[in-house]
This record gives sequence, C-alpha cells and structure tokens, in this order.
Amino acid sequence: MPPRRRSASGYHGVRQRPNGGFYAEIRSGDLRLSLGTYDTAHEAARAFDAAAWRLGRPHLQMNFPDVRTLQQALDLASPPRLNSAQDRAEHTALQRRLLVPQEDERVMAEWRRRHPEDVAYEQEYWERHREEDTRRRREERLDRRRRKALACAQADLVNAGGRSFFT
Repeated sequence: MPPRRRSASGYHGVRQRPNGGFYAEIRSGDLRLSLGTYDTAHEAARAFDAAAWRLGRPHLQMNFPDVRTLQQALDLASPPRLNSAQDRAEHTALQRRLLVPQEDERVMAEWRRRHPEDVAYEQEYWERHREEDTRRRREERLDRRRRKALACAQADLVNAGGRSFFT
C-alpha cells in the first residue's frame, strides 16, 4: 500500500483554516481527536507528532522522524489556542446580546415607516418636554439669584450694624 498523501499544508494531520490558522487532528480507529488550532503549520505538526507518540504510532506516520522520545515531542509542541466550552458559551451569549439591538433597530425602523403619525407625536412630546424642562431650570436659576441677592442684602445690613430680620 502506498504511503498516505500529505495535506496541502505539507504535514500529516494539519489543515489550514479559512482564518489563516492551522488545525491539527489525529485519527485513532473511528475516533477523530482534535488537537487544536495553531498559528503556524509547523506548530500544528509538532502537536500532531506529540499525539502520535502518545498513541504509539510508528515514526513513518510522524511529521518529524528525528524526534526520538515522547518527551522531546511534548517539549517541541506548543500548546494549542484554547477554545473551551466556556469560551464558546460566552461567545454565543455575546452574539445573542448583539443580535437583540440589531433586531430592535430593524423593528423600530419598520415601525417608523408604517406609523409616521406616532413618530410625529413622539417628536412633539419630546419637544414639549425639553421646553418645559428649560422653563423650569430658568425659573429655578432666577429663584436662586433672588434668594442670593436677599441673603447678600441681609448680610450687608448686619455688617453695617443693623439687626437681622430673620431672627
């Protein structure tokens, strides 16, 4: 039987991902073991060899036959970029949170298109609200100025030797 053809990456058990990373996996019977995603094909091939050593594969099935012991293979293999179940769950939750505002914006745009009278009413409401708020703040400022002027006048009377009409 001829030897198995190597993948496009040039290594056994290593495939390039669309995002530019390199995915390593090894098969053991009917079982496919994922070894993770790596930044370079060389790192992924080293991880493949470490797994091949652990599974007792012959040197011919390894990418680097110069490695003679399991410890050497483990020392040369860098750890994979970890993508745990918790990472996937957090990513999924984040995606869901991002979808809600997008869906809200889409629904609100459709609602505005179908109900322009409600949009006009809402704009009038907020305009009235801003005007009332501005009027209230102006009245409060004017009242503070009056009270301050009265307090200053009272202080001037007391300083001039008069008596406070508050006591």
